[in-house]
Amino acid sequence: MNVLDDSALLAYLQGEAGHERVRQLLLDGATCGAANWAEVAQKVQATGADWQLARSLLFSYSLAVEPVTADDAERAAAMWRAGEGLSLADRLCLALGDRLDVPVWTADVQWKERPGVSLIR
Repeated sequence: MNVLDDSALLAYLQGEAGHERVRQLLLDGATCGAANWAEVAQKVQATGADWQLARSLLFSYSLAVEPVTADDAERAAAMWRAGEGLSLADRLCLALGDRLDVPVWTADVQWKERPGVSLIR
C-alpha cells in the first residue's frame, strides 16, 4: 500500500513525467486522502476535462480514498511552520502516510527531504 498525493495522481492523468511510476503504484494498491482527492477533482474540473472519466479511471485501479480523522487533523496542524510552503492538504497527506505507516508518493520536490516520502520522478 502507498499513499498518493494530488500531484502524483494529476501527473498520471496528464501523462506527465512519472506517470508510469504512478500507474505501477496504483496497480500495487494505493490510497489517497480525502483532501487530496478534492484537489484532484477541483483541478481536473478547472481544466474543463471530464471529471467522471478521470474518476472512473482512477477507481478502476481500486484506489481507496481515505477520510480525514481527528488524529490526522491534529498531526497536520502540528506540522505547520510559517513560510514552509506545505498546504493543509499536503500536511494531511503526510499525516495519512504516518497513520497508515506507508510511503507517500508525490511529484512535489519540496517534500524530498521528508522521511517516508518518495518522488515519482
